[in-house]
Amino acid sequence: MRAQDADGLHTLGRWTADRARSTPERIAIDDRGVTLTYRELDQRAVALAGAFADAGYAAGQRIATLTGNSADHVVAFFACAKAGLTLVPLSWRLAPAELAEQLAVCAPALLVIEPEHAALGAAATALLPQPPRTAAPGRDGIERGLPRAGEAVPRRRVDDDDPLLAVFTSGTSGGRPKAAVLTHANCFWTNLSFSRTVEVGRDDVVLCIMPQFHVGGWNIHALLAWWTGATVVLERGFDAGRVLQLIAQRRVTTMMGVPAHYLMLSQHPGFARADLTSLDRAVVGGAPMPAPLLRTWHARGVALTQGYGLTEAGPNVLCLAPEEALRRVGSAGTPYPHVEIAVADPATGEELEGGGRGELWVRGPGVFAGYLDDPAATAEVLVDGWLRTGDVVERDGDGFLRVVDRLKDIYISGGENVSPSEVEQALLAHPAVADAAVVGAPDERWGETGAAFVVVRQGAATDAQELTEHLRGVLAHFKVPRTVEFVDEVPRTGLHKVARARLRDRTEGSARSAGTAAGERA
Repeated sequence: MRAQDADGLHTLGRWTADRARSTPERIAIDDRGVTLTYRELDQRAVALAGAFADAGYAAGQRIATLTGNSADHVVAFFACAKAGLTLVPLSWRLAPAELAEQLAVCAPALLVIEPEHAALGAAATALLPQPPRTAAPGRDGIERGLPRAGEAVPRRRVDDDDPLLAVFTSGTSGGRPKAAVLTHANCFWTNLSFSRTVEVGRDDVVLCIMPQFHVGGWNIHALLAWWTGATVVLERGFDAGRVLQLIAQRRVTTMMGVPAHYLMLSQHPGFARADLTSLDRAVVGGAPMPAPLLRTWHARGVALTQGYGLTEAGPNVLCLAPEEALRRVGSAGTPYPHVEIAVADPATGEELEGGGRGELWVRGPGVFAGYLDDPAATAEVLVDGWLRTGDVVERDGDGFLRVVDRLKDIYISGGENVSPSEVEQALLAHPAVADAAVVGAPDERWGETGAAFVVVRQGAATDAQELTEHLRGVLAHFKVPRTVEFVDEVPRTGLHKVARARLRDRTEGSARSAGTAAGERA
């Protein structure tokens, strides 16, 4: 191959080729006990990339997948990287109509469906006027024979700015689904910046519990591990007992999860006696870690690196080192290397200097290329090179940032802004509260007031009046929810974030009668 025909310097198809040359027999993937070496991973990815071209799949086309975390899925990812195709991982947690909407947006040349999700795939494609070609993943599926898309196409150079991933965002704002397009360069720089703060080396064993339809299933730990020659233990779901066993059995050194994961692990009956000696560091994302939970994990000798990110930023934006975790509880930290941030007035767009509260803007090589085939939505969030995140942050005098809430989740009560996450953290500080969520509910007098949904810790007892009194002691009166409803569980998304839209639907148009307490206003 001539030098000018070589792939771009930042393309990820190079990574498995490099590892296959330098550490061919190292274990790249442990998929439920079945291992794949770096040599095998690269050989399968190279063969599948060639098969794509031979079957008429041209660079730039999209390959959608409906599969759980698996080695077969990783092979498909690196094959797409080598062939200049875009992988579009779809969520198997969606309803058929939701999945059909996403398929209509991404218009894949091929939909790869794992047999376990065949019924969902069939139901979704049946709703489309022109269903895509379908096939199964793996050695017995697309690696054995691909549905033809046309005549064989010549292989072309893969460039740094070619789309590599198109990941549908978990936003619940309604309207047309949006998929964030991440180029090879976006993923390269995101992983490079991550490596400068959370080091992953060839001797690490990385536990991956984040689903691969989420950007965190690729760009937090997993891709960096395959870049550096580490071993990735893939899990298809989250079971606290099994995760504790895997940490001990596979000698897991690092992992990533959201606070709900670490809470469920800490509440498991086997947590106190679990062997966590190999797990010397872990990453937390999605929401701030409550102080009691931080102390629980630090007491077990596990250093927690907290962070903040969003799909459109690749996702990594802010990071709080373990040594700062207990001194700065609730903080998301400072920007990763190669990430530039600004705090701006959400109304005027004017950048705020020093400490203060405003909307977080992000700029850098990890920021996405835009929403798939949606220039209007892209123009709303990408302005003059800045990604307007829609998240409200507060910056202190030392430059550390705390994420307050989503702009769209903050509600206005009697002219005062209220952050649901602030109220939730106050509820979680009560010893009887295991989980909590707060949303704004319509109110004739105040415009909106808070509605709290609370899960009581097993074996504990409390009531709405006690929780209301607790909140009055730590929050301004206008922030205290007007109603408290006790529930068996807080509805959450597939990534364990609070499904606020579902809670708002419960509050609108109905007055609470049972299990509530009125919050008097000052």
